Amino acid sequence: MTAFLGLLRRDIRLALRQGGDVGLVLGFFVLTVLLFPFGVGPEPEMLGRVAGGIIWTAALLAAVLSLDRMFAADHADGELDLIAQSPMPLELAVLAKVTAHWLTSGLPLTLMSPLLAVFVSLDPKAIPALVAGLLLGTPALSLLGAIAAALTLGARRPGVLGSMLVLPLYLPLLIFGTGAVEATLTADGPRAHLLLLGALTVAALPLAPLATAAALRQALE
Repeated sequence: MTAFLGLLRRDIRLALRQGGDVGLVLGFFVLTVLLFPFGVGPEPEMLGRVAGGIIWTAALLAAVLSLDRMFAADHADGELDLIAQSPMPLELAVLAKVTAHWLTSGLPLTLMSPLLAVFVSLDPKAIPALVAGLLLGTPALSLLGAIAAALTLGARRPGVLGSMLVLPLYLPLLIFGTGAVEATLTADGPRAHLLLLGALTVAALPLAPLATAAALRQALE
């Protein structure tokens, strides 16, 4: 656990020290949401109907934008080889890097979502379901994204290839996250959708580090 926490603190410090990557993700998220009203029209009723989908779509695209920084820098300077050769299991190292990625991308996106929800005229009573869905779903974005980042490590165009790999995996999260917001406005309630989001994250928590570590070993050979 000492090595896990040390790697977690290191990645968080690097992300905050550089700042540009985190700012790029947050800026992309905000600008994407702000541009939607210009495309679909400024009518509050129309915006309110699609507000949940707007925010979730922007969060997915912002998560894809940030995947490159998960392993690429460590691979370029040789630190990933040192991590793989250390006594700490590579799966645990992957989990530390995924956690740092979520803390510096998924969590800030979630915290910013209520303000943007007001801008796109989301019904206030649906905002708690939106935030709860993002809290449950964004860890899965980082976990699944780590698999794509590892599979495309060293590729000529990792960003494009990673997007093609990971976006289909993100579709269930988008469906259930948007469904939780829509269900809040009906008699059904968001509970079922939130439970499915939580189940996806719980399932990805042990499986994604195993798959990512296997892909990293293959890339380092």
